[in-house]
Amino acid sequence: MKPRNTGRAKPQSCCFGLLAVIFLISLSYLTMSKTSMLRFSVGIFVLLSHIKLPPITNGNTSAMASDVHPVAEDSSIRSQGLETEEAELGRSLACELKDGQCEADHGKMVVKNSSTIVDQDPTRAMTSSEELVFNEEEKRDGVKPGRKPICDLSNTKSDICEADGDVRIIGKDTRMIYVANSAFSNRETGESWTIKPYARKWDKGSGAKVREVTMKLVKSHGEDKHCDVNHTVPALVFAIGGWTGNFFHDFADVLVPLFETSYHFEGEVQFLIANIKPLWIKKYHKYFEKLSRYEIIDYDNDDRVHCFKQVTLGLRCDQGDFTINPSKDPYGYTMADFTKFTRSAYSLKRDHPVRPGEQAGKKPRILIVTRKATRKFMNVKEIVRMTKKVGFNAVVTEADANISRFSQVVNSCDVMMGVHGSGLTNIVFLPTHSVVIQVVPWGNLDWIAGNYFRDPSSQMKLHYLEYSINEEETTLSELYPRDHAVFKDPMSLHHQGWDTFSRIFLVEQNVKLDVRKFRPVLEHALQLLHEQQYS
Repeated sequence: MKPRNTGRAKPQSCCFGLLAVIFLISLSYLTMSKTSMLRFSVGIFVLLSHIKLPPITNGNTSAMASDVHPVAEDSSIRSQGLETEEAELGRSLACELKDGQCEADHGKMVVKNSSTIVDQDPTRAMTSSEELVFNEEEKRDGVKPGRKPICDLSNTKSDICEADGDVRIIGKDTRMIYVANSAFSNRETGESWTIKPYARKWDKGSGAKVREVTMKLVKSHGEDKHCDVNHTVPALVFAIGGWTGNFFHDFADVLVPLFETSYHFEGEVQFLIANIKPLWIKKYHKYFEKLSRYEIIDYDNDDRVHCFKQVTLGLRCDQGDFTINPSKDPYGYTMADFTKFTRSAYSLKRDHPVRPGEQAGKKPRILIVTRKATRKFMNVKEIVRMTKKVGFNAVVTEADANISRFSQVVNSCDVMMGVHGSGLTNIVFLPTHSVVIQVVPWGNLDWIAGNYFRDPSSQMKLHYLEYSINEEETTLSELYPRDHAVFKDPMSLHHQGWDTFSRIFLVEQNVKLDVRKFRPVLEHALQLLHEQQYS
């Protein structure tokens, strides 16, 4: 009997043994997710494609084991096959909006929003519409992988698109093009996204005043789209249309979203603004100069081709008005961060209000914001006398269009009070932990009062107090009988639409404050200042 040769293995035995092992392992994966099955099956295919089975030679066993070529990793198959197939799965997932997020459970793939897919397999992170695409030549040359533009259209208030790569912004033409590299498929090129880059998209009235901007994915930029200007910093494209010019909307629709979208660039960002208003820009120039070190480009009147490697189209914002949701903001910003930034931009010195009695002879200051036309106080002198009795020094003024000057006045005060209206937007200049008193007109205006100023005040770390007037304190009693719906059923007038609602409760109404009833509110404000805890 010939001794067994233990130094060599028969090629057929090795190969068939290897196949048997692979088969047994694959059975153990039957309980895995579809995505894992896909990854494994592709891996088997890659492995088998590199095994060169020796020919059957009628029992001739002279072939050496070295004739079985080692399995080599094929990076082109890995990047262009596996990654692409998984990304295709991601794009095909159906999802349903729940609480502002898109969620689905398909083979353990969960869509958290319109642009990101989180795989519950912790060994891999993958994106959906922004999946990385690249080829061997680009990898070898160290080229950053191209990334498909991402557009998040899920926010009810604002759309936003982001793109990294070769982005060419064509002035006057309301277009920007993203030039795809060679790894993009023909099916992907030609896709486009058109949005109005103003943070109030649900409001048709405001949207009518904002131009549309289109971002398109193209295969080639064409002869007429050569770069006139190459930029080394990212671009942010947005509009100043809509209701800008109203002080509240200036902040809620533009300045707060602009801070939220651009502050992390630390000034290294180029603004391109559509529907530009030179006087409006001048009014808020300190915000723009603090957020960007570069001269603003008028998107409507610049016919040059501007080329960028990173572009954001539209402004990121919370779905509420005049608020920031730190849990959804990628950088965790808050309204308190915005007010701190505002105080810095306008060189406001006071970060905290005075504590009564802390400085001998110095009383806390209360700012009474008056109005000339509608919802104005009819008895300002009485109000001032009552504030002095309680222990305040009163400052009475209407909001000033000169923000640099008026912000100093606001910041010098510890309490600010006024009837619901855009003048209360000046709370952004108050020291942290100051007190805001909103006087709410007659007419079931609780939702407006809360959405516009109650909620934002708390986010700004201000103490918020509210006083709702009764039917004896409104001048509507001089215009309508007491049995009218204005007094008996105000909500029925709300249901008649904005025109009727605003005409009666916002335009026709003024306020005669019952100062005796109002006194406890002033005393509460003073007590809050006494209890102040600075941090």
